Amino acid sequence: MQRPTVHDLTSDDNRFAQLARRTWLTAKPAKVLPNIVKDELYDKLEAESFPQPQLALLEQLQCLERYLWPGYADDASNQHILLILLLVNVKRKENLPIWSLFEASPDVFSSFFKRVLHMSIDASLPISVRQHVLVFIITAFQSLDSGVVRKECAPLVSVAIWTNLHSESLRERKLAGSVALQKAWRTAGNKYSNADDEGQARIRFERSWLYTLVLDFLARLYAVEGNADQRQTNVRYGERFMELLCDLLSQLPTRRYVNALLKDLNVLAAIKLSPRYQDEDSGLLRELHEVLAHYIGFPIDDQSGKQLSRQEYEEVSNAGIARLQRVALQLHPEKLKILILANYGLLSQRPELQSHLADLSDAELVELVSELGLRSWYPEKSSVITDRTFLLEVVVTALEAKPYYTDAVRTMTTMPTERVLYDKALLRTDDYDGTTPLAIPKLNLQYLTAGDFLWRSFILYRAEAFYEIRKHLEDTVKRLQPRRQASGIMRFDGFSSMAIPITKPAIIETLPPRVGEDVPAEVKAEVMLDVSRLQPKLRQEWESVRPDDVVFLLNVQAQVRALTNGHASDLTPVNEKLGLKAVRCAEVISVLDEAGRMLRRDGPPGDDLSRPRQRRLLLRLDAASYKQDQDSKADPMDGINLVVRRRARENTFKAVLDSVKNLAVSDAPLPTWFQDVFLGYGDPATVTAARLADKTKAVDYRDTFLDWQHLIESFPGQPVEPDGNAVGSFPPPYVLESTTAAPAPPPRTAKKRKREAEAEPVAQDVQAIKVSTYEPPNAGPYPTDAPKVNKVRFTPAQVKAVSSGTKPGLTLVVGPPGTGKTDVATQIISNIYHNYPEQRTLLVAHSNQALNQLFQKITAHDIDERHLLRLGHGEEELTTEASYSKAGRVESFLERGSQYLAEVQRLANSINAPGVHGSTCETAAYFDQVYATPMWKRFWTAAEGLTAAEEISSIFPFHAFFADAPQPLFPANTPHASLLDIARGCETHIRRLFTELASIRPFELLRSPRDKANYLLIKEARIIAMTSTHAAMRREEIASLGFQYDTVVMEEAAQLTEIETLIPFALQTPTPGKTPTPRLKRIVLVGDHLQNAPIIQNAAFRQYANLEQSLFLRLVRLGVPICMLDAQGRARPSLAALYKWRYPSLTNLPITTTSPEFQRANAGLRYDYQFIDVPAYRGVGESEPSPHFIQNLGEAEYVVAMFQYLRLLGYPAQRITILTTYAGQRALIRDVLGHRCKGKAMFGMPGWVGTVDKYQGEENDFVLLSLVRTKTVGYLRDLRRLTVALSRARLGLYVFGRREVFESSLEVRQAFSLLFARPEKLTLVLNELHPTQRGVEDENEGTEMEGLEHLGSYIPLMVKAKLEQIKQEGGEIVAEDSGGRVEDEEDEEGGEALAEEMVGMEGMEEDEVV
Repeated sequence: MQRPTVHDLTSDDNRFAQLARRTWLTAKPAKVLPNIVKDELYDKLEAESFPQPQLALLEQLQCLERYLWPGYADDASNQHILLILLLVNVKRKENLPIWSLFEASPDVFSSFFKRVLHMSIDASLPISVRQHVLVFIITAFQSLDSGVVRKECAPLVSVAIWTNLHSESLRERKLAGSVALQKAWRTAGNKYSNADDEGQARIRFERSWLYTLVLDFLARLYAVEGNADQRQTNVRYGERFMELLCDLLSQLPTRRYVNALLKDLNVLAAIKLSPRYQDEDSGLLRELHEVLAHYIGFPIDDQSGKQLSRQEYEEVSNAGIARLQRVALQLHPEKLKILILANYGLLSQRPELQSHLADLSDAELVELVSELGLRSWYPEKSSVITDRTFLLEVVVTALEAKPYYTDAVRTMTTMPTERVLYDKALLRTDDYDGTTPLAIPKLNLQYLTAGDFLWRSFILYRAEAFYEIRKHLEDTVKRLQPRRQASGIMRFDGFSSMAIPITKPAIIETLPPRVGEDVPAEVKAEVMLDVSRLQPKLRQEWESVRPDDVVFLLNVQAQVRALTNGHASDLTPVNEKLGLKAVRCAEVISVLDEAGRMLRRDGPPGDDLSRPRQRRLLLRLDAASYKQDQDSKADPMDGINLVVRRRARENTFKAVLDSVKNLAVSDAPLPTWFQDVFLGYGDPATVTAARLADKTKAVDYRDTFLDWQHLIESFPGQPVEPDGNAVGSFPPPYVLESTTAAPAPPPRTAKKRKREAEAEPVAQDVQAIKVSTYEPPNAGPYPTDAPKVNKVRFTPAQVKAVSSGTKPGLTLVVGPPGTGKTDVATQIISNIYHNYPEQRTLLVAHSNQALNQLFQKITAHDIDERHLLRLGHGEEELTTEASYSKAGRVESFLERGSQYLAEVQRLANSINAPGVHGSTCETAAYFDQVYATPMWKRFWTAAEGLTAAEEISSIFPFHAFFADAPQPLFPANTPHASLLDIARGCETHIRRLFTELASIRPFELLRSPRDKANYLLIKEARIIAMTSTHAAMRREEIASLGFQYDTVVMEEAAQLTEIETLIPFALQTPTPGKTPTPRLKRIVLVGDHLQNAPIIQNAAFRQYANLEQSLFLRLVRLGVPICMLDAQGRARPSLAALYKWRYPSLTNLPITTTSPEFQRANAGLRYDYQFIDVPAYRGVGESEPSPHFIQNLGEAEYVVAMFQYLRLLGYPAQRITILTTYAGQRALIRDVLGHRCKGKAMFGMPGWVGTVDKYQGEENDFVLLSLVRTKTVGYLRDLRRLTVALSRARLGLYVFGRREVFESSLEVRQAFSLLFARPEKLTLVLNELHPTQRGVEDENEGTEMEGLEHLGSYIPLMVKAKLEQIKQEGGEIVAEDSGGRVEDEEDEEGGEALAEEMVGMEGMEEDEVV
């Protein structure tokens, strides 16, 4: 949707902008006048068919908030109501908050909503207007988490709508199956009977609203009058109404009674036989009919919500056929004799049913339909023609066997071809602008079943993956510039690092199909790659493609350009324009050299002396598409002339899709305690530790609390009582036990006795906390034996999160920027590790970077490194001494085994034990049993009656072994208890040797490296870390090993899609014969739903299907209790104030005011944060060299000049980050840095250059932020991204942008208010170097920069001065290694990133780069 520009908002030429400034954008908004609403607003919009740009302009001018809603009253005109809902629809498209505006006045909203409902069935309104009303109602039913909306929507889909069923007998049959249903029906009847006349009229309207809408919808599909435009308008309305029906059926609370009504109205048959369904241009209507049929026939019990198994589903279908046979036997035993005797499988087929019923007369068919309990008549206004064809379709639709929903998933390939990539339904999502619905499922607040969720997720995730593939292939082919020569040979005049032209691949092996399959088991092909003209770096990238990576084989045939009038080409499909004839997928088996030998990968890149000419790519083709090609008598490789690859982090689609597909077609077990809340039903609080049956009374918090005062501060308002054996306060460790008062009984009133049957209420808050302690065991005499301890003084909110996460159940930790989410997660993991030694924890994060940060903090805790395992390629980025990968852990075990065996031999020598005892783990165990353990028993027996240190020391048998420990081992004048404790520490140290050797022994016995690695995963490791992508890629492999775990801790959970969050819950399969569900006891989700959401490329899937929804956000919307962290220690308080408006309870830790780095000012700068207004540079603001590749040269130059200025003042480069809001600007800034700074010792490269989206979870001392846009706010209207952008800096934030753009937006105005309160020209403090002693509060005169040129004039002078100073001092410039990280180097699974400079700059013209 085209967004209003600053010119639109401020221009005197725009009538709406003028009206806004005159009417409601004043200090005191004017009273709403009907003539202004109608004449100045509504009529103008209606005359242009309610154009979206104009509506977006009114929304941004705050017409809804400042004029229309404050001025609404019960007597408001229809035009007033329509304007309100039109602007609500705009907000919905923009993903802006909606219902908070109405929640302050629920009674007024109730009146407004009822008016909207009446307008939805008002036949006097134009159908195009009623379509907008429908969009509003759809939005309402998607927002049932809002109380005011839920209150108005619930009566419209209650059991009372069953008054519209066509017969009393049908209703009685449906009610007979459930006592709860009968009670609900009686309650609805009593409510109507007890209401007054006005109330009864309202109830009658609510009962009939949906029924009336459905009949009106059918009437429009069957309408024959009107011209082509009117019929097309009816189709568009019908499509939108079918979206509403799909939404109602896709959530259990709205489905329960609606599905029965739609089945009674024979909606599927009526739509299918309508004239509009048959129209050639009604493709979307037909696709929506398929989605509606899926939901109507979904295998679920509409009342209980239980998903029907395949067998139960077939039994329901067979029951319908059995009823048909009974009715046939009763009515026409002779005429339908064959039907009566036929089997279920035969009669469930559509042709069979039609042939059997063909002999019945029209009257007999009507009678049969009635006896079957199906509707055979409609009100006249519906226009449905109930002729013989219609009645036959009704019977067949009701009784034919429908495939189980997983059958369709099984047939859907995860390896796309051109037929799949350019399917019309998929292409329709490319141009989504919100004006029409789409035939795709949505992710809602609630789901029918786990299977329903997985089905939706697979459809959407697959479509998103294929969309990204299609765009990549199209972009690659465009860059290659294919051209057909006069001889007919194809040439590629361009270049892309992601593709190489090839000759026809050779099929080298085809294995026969497996038993029960009809596709080849494997098809191998070989492709010759000409790498002679590739640069060494690029050639190495092609040689480094990994086994199982997917490559794409393309048949590209350039088309002869025909002369057109300029419009015909717009209608040509993109693949035809590009000449993209065929797409086939293949998985890499290996890369071979020219002689067919495996390539050696142990040398550095480009270390070969000769330049190779060819490489062989051995591939495994997609067998399904190969079979289809064979069936069509086509050579599958004929015409293939191009091989295309993708970056490693983007090319995980097949493994991920296969995992999701396997989950979708099987039972994905969820813990029983979590399932209902995951689906969105029941009391959200039931998954918390306080409400679960599996409660933990006492928890050892070990080093969570630093001292007694910290413990008291952590539980404000709650008494902390020492254990009865303790006197006064005592040091940690602390074991806490909560004591709660018995819950009060629920209030009982005669009017609402039914509430007595409801679930018991939530228990009252904890009344007291009982604290006990214990003496930690002596770990040993060496300093290295001492356990690592936590040094973070957790806040009360953090302690609450740690306490909740340590106990069983679901914990949501919401962490605003800088509030220590990672520290909390680390402490939870440490507590679980020590409290539950038999349990295992799975640690998951969205990115390798976040996972490594968390993993590094875990290694700083008292956790044995032999129990840590890091899966995935990101382990290479860990900055720890030890390696935590599978191979690294196995190697570490063997290395440590050698060290421990040497210690055992030293121990044996120290006690003069004859023989070699340190050769293997087995001999060490023998030594322990024969020598070590008996000696300790003798020592403890002898030490019982001794008290003096000399006496105990004299009988201690291991003095020689502990000779290298701090001496004396038993100091004189030491209390007896301490002497024994020292001896126990020595025993613990020795016992640790044999315990660890016992765990290492399996690695001596296992021979295969794979067996050793798998043993490590399923037996030895207790904390296993991986990214969500790795979990999805390796799910089948990990689950098949019998991997089991008890806890999932998920970092960055708000950045993961729902399916990415669910897969780690399903990495284990239930233990046979033990539990029907996984043993998962604890789920800890850590994130912030007010920061970045998951990144979805396709706007249709992001906005319409809500694929960017995270499970974290959905659980928050459902009301699951959260642990909100409320104290930040990252940034100066002044910088934290820039985003505090998003977190009203956020406070600052004392360190942000007491630490010297926070007290000092930023050298050379007047302010610690500032918005710098950047005017047009050389007359140009933002530019767009290619679609969605937005740049701003003026801001890029200004940001780099600012970076140079900071470096010249002495700021370390690694402490400076340059962020931008668009990838195009990132590429431009990187290019400017390459020209101005890279390779120059005086400047170097910043610590990070990248986009805001990729920088969540990161921080730096100084951030330079380029906002890029000069026409519209762009995606920063999404406050989640803006929050991330403003919260990355610790000491200084400098924002470069166009002030008038961001002043014009209501959503971002609050965020920018503090920035705009300071001068908009960059203000410097001259003659000051970093670090300065000036205080941050000190007043100082500043020098304002008039613009980029002004600051740029300082740089050469400062460079010259610095060079002269260095020359005079006789020194030299030392280049600083800043790391210079740029976003393109990030890789989700650790694969090699592209290093070629031109790749990041593709799509830019030469003269657009500085």
